[in-house]
Amino acid sequence: MGRYQWTRTRASHLAILAGLGLLTSAGAAAAQDQATNTVEDIIVTAQKREQNLQDVPVVVTALSEELLQDAGVRDIKELTILTPGLTVTSTSNEAITTARIRGVGTVGDNPGLESSVLVTIDGVYRPRNGVGFGDLGNLQRIEVLKGPQGTLFGKNASAGVLNILTETPSFDFGAEGELTAGNYGQMGASVYVTGPVMEDVLAGSVYFATRQRDGFLDVTTGPGPRTLDEDVDQSFWTGRGQLLWQPTERFSGRFIADYSKREENCCAATQLFVGGSATSRAVLLNVVRPGAVDTVATPYDRNARSNRDTSQNIEDQGVSAEFNFDLTPEITLTSITAARSWRTENGQDSDFTTADLVWRPTNGANFTEIGQFSQELRIAGSSENVDWLLGGFYAKEDLTAGFQLLYGTDYYAYIAGRLLGGAPALIGLTAANIFQAGNGSRDSYDQSTESWALFADNTLRFNDRVSLNIGARWTNDEKDLNSIYRTTGSSCDQAEGALPTLIGVVGAAAATQIAGTLCLNNENNDFDDLGPTRQQRAEDAVTGTIKLKYDITDDAMIYGSYARGFKAGGFNLDREQAVVILPSGLPNFTADRDTEFRGEYVNAFELGAKLRLFSNSLLFNIAGFHQTFDDFQLNTFVGTAFIVETLPEVISKGFDADFVWATPLDGLTFQGGVTLAETTISPFTASQLLVASRFNSLRRLPGAQLSFAPETSATLAASYEHDMGAGLVFRSNVSAKYTSEYNTGSDLHPSKAQDAMTLVNARIGIGSESGRWMLEAWAQNLTDVDYLQVGFNGPFQVDENNDSVSIYNAFLGAPRTYGVTLRLTY
Repeated sequence: MGRYQWTRTRASHLAILAGLGLLTSAGAAAAQDQATNTVEDIIVTAQKREQNLQDVPVVVTALSEELLQDAGVRDIKELTILTPGLTVTSTSNEAITTARIRGVGTVGDNPGLESSVLVTIDGVYRPRNGVGFGDLGNLQRIEVLKGPQGTLFGKNASAGVLNILTETPSFDFGAEGELTAGNYGQMGASVYVTGPVMEDVLAGSVYFATRQRDGFLDVTTGPGPRTLDEDVDQSFWTGRGQLLWQPTERFSGRFIADYSKREENCCAATQLFVGGSATSRAVLLNVVRPGAVDTVATPYDRNARSNRDTSQNIEDQGVSAEFNFDLTPEITLTSITAARSWRTENGQDSDFTTADLVWRPTNGANFTEIGQFSQELRIAGSSENVDWLLGGFYAKEDLTAGFQLLYGTDYYAYIAGRLLGGAPALIGLTAANIFQAGNGSRDSYDQSTESWALFADNTLRFNDRVSLNIGARWTNDEKDLNSIYRTTGSSCDQAEGALPTLIGVVGAAAATQIAGTLCLNNENNDFDDLGPTRQQRAEDAVTGTIKLKYDITDDAMIYGSYARGFKAGGFNLDREQAVVILPSGLPNFTADRDTEFRGEYVNAFELGAKLRLFSNSLLFNIAGFHQTFDDFQLNTFVGTAFIVETLPEVISKGFDADFVWATPLDGLTFQGGVTLAETTISPFTASQLLVASRFNSLRRLPGAQLSFAPETSATLAASYEHDMGAGLVFRSNVSAKYTSEYNTGSDLHPSKAQDAMTLVNARIGIGSESGRWMLEAWAQNLTDVDYLQVGFNGPFQVDENNDSVSIYNAFLGAPRTYGVTLRLTY
């Protein structure tokens, strides 16, 4: 019998959030006679100018450096604990990271798709979410902007923006250091130094960090050649240097250079569901290679099977220069120039078993590299009744990729001998002439993208209470892709040529199935016949926003807005093929040179309010939203290849609420929020897809809740600081996030469902009142909740119409980690 789910939480999902709510009430009651504490002004740059959060007619979750540190946030994946409506997941390696807001995002496994959630660091965009994954260093704050933000942030912000701002160099000398040790052999250190280089003219800062950790998974390696018996480890270092140049009061420059290097092993997977049929893929694999699949373990035993290496080597580096020149006291010219390079080399055991079926090499031949140059120029000014901004943007991206999927020593025995019952031998296909170990597909892609944009964003104040914001952006996006396909050890031509013979022996239906299995995408040498292929596309998009804001009082504002966003179309960087019925009535498995998909558009409406309550001790913001996505780009793995489809319509609607409360009890603050979102795929038919034959793989989607789209997502962070006397201070933080159930698979197979869960991070510390030192004990995922990051089809192990013979796998979320951190400040 198959295993569809296990209990993935070990405590009531709402118990901790409810407990924190009681703590709120208790703190208020205990201190009701004390003086009122207030929330300091929260400054954000959601509209490319510094504004008070409460004055911005946009849904923004603003997170301070202090709260990020208290919650243990070092990268965008850990950011989810503090942000309702945000999910961030990784799959087969850390370079494949996907951010989603309100349930909307783009699966990151295919570099041909750009992101729906834009990641920008110090004003420089990252072309894919995975490129923005890494230690963020010393931060000013992070702003999570929800809903389309394309007018000011560009083409790939149709679902939202993660706007990350690092600490600017200071003209006052300062130094910070951190040492961390924890379970799983975790060791880490960081140092930050800032100060003057030339008095009042030039300041600098340097940040350096390194982190090591053993793997979260134990690995059964089988016959090898892999020898490493753990996986999902951590080993990286990163550095960032900055200069702040202020030669005059009217001119400033900021220069940033950064470099990161990761040398890790990631990511093996565990079996999520194993079909119980006597003819299941697990049974066949275990015949070919005894012990290839564990049919009794649960995924949360955290034991993976992998006979091939999963090493990942990621290098990320870049430089940027930002100049600001005050032409007049009211008009500022800003230029941001950046150049970046990112490369990832990834090995993989691509069948996720100890059978030697298919693998990707670790010699650097399986890689993705992205080089980018960007230039933004804008001029902004203010007058008595108008705030205006005009700008232009240019980006050049060069993407090069080599994807290799090679046969292992067991591929022929599994595909031909077991899966097809030896039928290929009937037509002379034996281990001597097909599927020899080391053969397979070796494809290369070279894509260049140029993007131009002009934009304007202007706010007209009719009086002290009413203002209207109107923004517009024109974008031109051009892509040029050159692809080369190479297949060795192929069986497809022989199988197609022998179809009449096979039909005479086993019948038409069985013969077609046999030929189809011998003509899978990675096996089909029709792709070689395409020769070097070139595809080009260009599109123009006009997007924009209009926002009407009314300040009811100095402490209460309401607004309504409309925004249109855009995410560029592109090309699937994987093989696509179609089944063509010849005049003879026989099928032909034809390589498709056209892998293009359309651009994605969104029309979004919001109605919101922002309030300062109880003498500015409580900030409370709420907004209702309705977003309609047309030609939604869906990337899904069907067990043999990635397919990209454009779903006709996806609708996301609901409410966002955020609050910050400085309680009457000195030192106790709360920050949290909730997102209630119904994100559904509108009904569609096969004829509405780019390729109608894909409908069977996507048959669960029409009318269903989109993957990674929980209906409820709520966060609550409680921070408390107290003077203990004797020059000591106590500080603590508990951060929790509740997420209702959702499905982690793009095809919505029920085995990939994630139950509702609550994740908790906690930290307590004692330090000097002067802030010179702090010793902290901490835990991430305190209650050790078992949860999925992503469920996926076992490669070459799924029959889409028969679960009883299929295998589904999972990339797991992190288990409980805990440790101590020493912080030193000078």
